[in-house]
Amino acid sequence: MRFGFGLPQGSGFDLRYDVVRVARGAERAGYSSLWVYERVLYPLEPADGMNGVPGLPWIDHYRECADALTVLTLAAAVTDTVRLGTSILVAPFYSSLHLARALAALDQASGGRVIAGFGSGWSSDEYRGMEADFGARGRTLDETVDACRAFWGTNPVSYRDSRVTVENALVSPKPVSRIPVMLGGGRSERAVDRIARKADGWLPSGLPAPAVADLWARIRERAAGYGRDADALELIPRAAVVLSETPGATGRRPFQGSLEQVVEDVAALAGAGADEILLDLTPSAKNGDELLDRSLEVFEALTDARL
Repeated sequence: MRFGFGLPQGSGFDLRYDVVRVARGAERAGYSSLWVYERVLYPLEPADGMNGVPGLPWIDHYRECADALTVLTLAAAVTDTVRLGTSILVAPFYSSLHLARALAALDQASGGRVIAGFGSGWSSDEYRGMEADFGARGRTLDETVDACRAFWGTNPVSYRDSRVTVENALVSPKPVSRIPVMLGGGRSERAVDRIARKADGWLPSGLPAPAVADLWARIRERAAGYGRDADALELIPRAAVVLSETPGATGRRPFQGSLEQVVEDVAALAGAGADEILLDLTPSAKNGDELLDRSLEVFEALTDARL
């Protein structure tokens, strides 16, 4: 089992120092990948509940979030082997040509270590802030995946969709090799189908292990039905870890509790078919020192458990 680690992006962290220290420390400890997520603003009176659930309050952790690709670039500059992933970028916020070029440049700068994790997002407030079309987010996500792959392909490039037209042009830079495109979501039938048709893997977040196992089986079956190699797809769930000194009570949320309970939750995700698990300890770490200490503690416990 491989493990990824969430980089510091929010309040309490010093971007000038903590990103570099945590990235280096996680790589030395044995983590296989480093990840960023995206929140572009925090509405004080949101139009949508968190994750699109009506009335669900946004968590305080989302109050501050540094730009994802800036943080990932800082990590790329001070590491050598870990993969560098976005879990996730809200693809419809971006011009697909700009996004493709930015990711290709980062891939070149890092020696071919980028994983492009995309999603459609759920906040209409963020869409308005980014001047993007919330109603067309599913179609735009599909088009962004297609456009990035076209722009990363051989020159000259000709590509057209509802937002962009490129005719017989040289588009650069190119990635070192093929950048894997992974997708978040997965709760709806449309999302399952999109992952099965288009993605190199799935990046679920906030789902318990039984739900991950069920949806992953459906995605793999649907991918095979499209003539794709289901075994080539990669599953990397995101786990928001909140450690406590004492065990969590019955009915606790997964990944919230004692270190022993978190190890059990990781084992359950491994049993659900995960190839790698992204451990995000930033929600409960007060600063970079604490985040790095906890990253080492968790990795050591997982190694001792032979996961």
